[in-house]
Amino acid sequence: MSANDSKPPAAGEPAGEARTHFGFREVGESAKAGLVRQVFDSVAGRYDLMNDLMSGGVHRLWKAALIDMLRPRPDMRLLDVAGGTGDIARRFLDAGGGHATVCDINEAMVTVGRDRAIDRGVLGAVDWLVADAEALPLEDASVGAYTIAFGLRNVTHIERALGEARRVLRPGGRFLCLEFSHVVGPWLQAAYDRYSFSVLPALGAVVAGDREAYRYLVESIRRFPPQEELSGMLRDAGLDLVSYRNLSGGIAAIHSAWRL
Repeated sequence: MSANDSKPPAAGEPAGEARTHFGFREVGESAKAGLVRQVFDSVAGRYDLMNDLMSGGVHRLWKAALIDMLRPRPDMRLLDVAGGTGDIARRFLDAGGGHATVCDINEAMVTVGRDRAIDRGVLGAVDWLVADAEALPLEDASVGAYTIAFGLRNVTHIERALGEARRVLRPGGRFLCLEFSHVVGPWLQAAYDRYSFSVLPALGAVVAGDREAYRYLVESIRRFPPQEELSGMLRDAGLDLVSYRNLSGGIAAIHSAWRL
C-alpha cells in the first residue's frame, strides 16, 4: 500500500496527511474509511445479488472452498470480519460451527445481514458488531477462527487489520482470507480486464443503481497486493504456516495462516 505526501490535500483533508488509495484515486488516510462506507451504504441491499451476477455464481463455490478449509466444529468460535450480510457466518453454522460474530464497519451491511438472519430464524448463534477491522473491540486470544471474505482490500491499513487478526486469535487459531487477487496468465488477464472495466460497472448501474461504486470495487481489486506480497504481510504480522490457494486461475485466492 503506497502513500504519497507530495500531492496537495483535497478540500477538507488535513494538510500533510499521509495518502492512500481509494481505487485508482489517492485520498487522505482519514478519508478512506468514510468513502468505503458510502460505497457499501449504496449497494448493501443488492450486494449478494451483485456478487452472483458479477461472478456468474462462482463466488458461492469459492466460499464453499473457504468453509471446507476451515472445517467448522461445534466448539469453534468464528469472527467473520467485513461479513455484513452474514453469508460466511451462515455457511459456517450450516457446516457445524458453534458460534459466529459478524463484524463490519458498515452499519447498513450489518443491518441487512441481521435482518436476513432473523428472517431465517438464526438468532442466538450469531452476534452482530459494527466495528473497524483495524481496531476490533474484542479481547486478546478470544476467537478460534478469523475469516475475511472480499473485505481486506477495503481497509486503509492492511497491516493493522492483520495485526488485529493475530491478536484476537487463540493459539492454534486459524486465519482465512478469501479475496479477489491477481490472475496467473496473460491471456486470462486481458479477458478479465475487459470484463472488469466494461461489464461490472454497467451491471452496477443497472442492478444496484451505482456505476461508480462498482468501478471502485474493480479498481480496488487491481490495487490489492499480489499473492506472494500478501503472504509476506501475513508473516510480518506474526502469523505462521502461511499459504495460499488460487481459485479460477487467480481471479480469487484463499490465504491461510495460523496463530501458533
